[in-house]
Amino acid sequence: MLAGLRLTQGIGIGARSRIYLAVDLKTGQRYAVKRVTRNSAEDDRFLEQAETEYEVLTKVDHPVIRKCFDVHRVRKLLQIKELYLVMEYVPGAGLDRSMPNRLASFLNLFIRVSEGLGALHLAGYVHTDIKPNNIMIAPGGVVKIIDLGQACPIGHRKDRIQGTPDYIAPEQVERGALTQRTDVFNLGATMYYLLTLKTYPTQVRGADARGGIAIVDKDAPVIPVEINPKIPLALSNLVMDCCREDPSKRPADMMQVQHRLRMIRDIWQRQREEFRRRHVDGQLEGMAPDGDEDPAEGSDAPGIVETTG
Repeated sequence: MLAGLRLTQGIGIGARSRIYLAVDLKTGQRYAVKRVTRNSAEDDRFLEQAETEYEVLTKVDHPVIRKCFDVHRVRKLLQIKELYLVMEYVPGAGLDRSMPNRLASFLNLFIRVSEGLGALHLAGYVHTDIKPNNIMIAPGGVVKIIDLGQACPIGHRKDRIQGTPDYIAPEQVERGALTQRTDVFNLGATMYYLLTLKTYPTQVRGADARGGIAIVDKDAPVIPVEINPKIPLALSNLVMDCCREDPSKRPADMMQVQHRLRMIRDIWQRQREEFRRRHVDGQLEGMAPDGDEDPAEGSDAPGIVETTG
């Protein structure tokens, strides 16, 4: 038991870590506590990631980024053996288990995510591990970015390949400078998956037979709208621009991503309002006069399966 907190139940498992639900004995406030343990020298990097997460989260204050309130270190013979991060408790599920199936929900969600990442960038850091299960949806549609253990200062070069297969940017594989555009790529690959239910063909797509990183030749990606014809072409184009190999050809920052997401949302809303108005006026009975379908209708497709707001 940490001072003033009671750990009640396990709510998650990570690399060399477990996350517990904790209750403040005085106030009843609930927290998430991440416990990282050191069993060998190989575990030092996981302790370092936890320290990084604490350092970054103390410098960023944004409602979309999960807060971290305190860190507790347990030492034995001057060596840290356990580390506990006391964090904001976020009930809900990651996007890998709670996918939006309406276009309006998708756009609003990723506008919020881009706002949170923009705040992180303003503080001087990049996340470098954006993926569906690191974006949580809490009751009421609250969005939270979690797991900043791989975050680093903008412009940093890592001495080893670090990232998640199917979402990792080329410069992460090449151990180049990591910038805002690295998060843009990770975000684009995340949107690609949610829109198509297929992963973007990155250079790293899993582990080899020995459990190491498997670097493969990159296949040409299929554009999202060809897999899921229900989504707007402008959204498909944005995703592909985010995932360009050359970082200089991607949107420069999250402000540009936000701007394009908002434009797509506004245009889509106007199309829906116009369609409904025409329908109410009696100008449309199931099909538009020129043969256009209701934007909410269409063939079955993966990802976004219903586009009404």
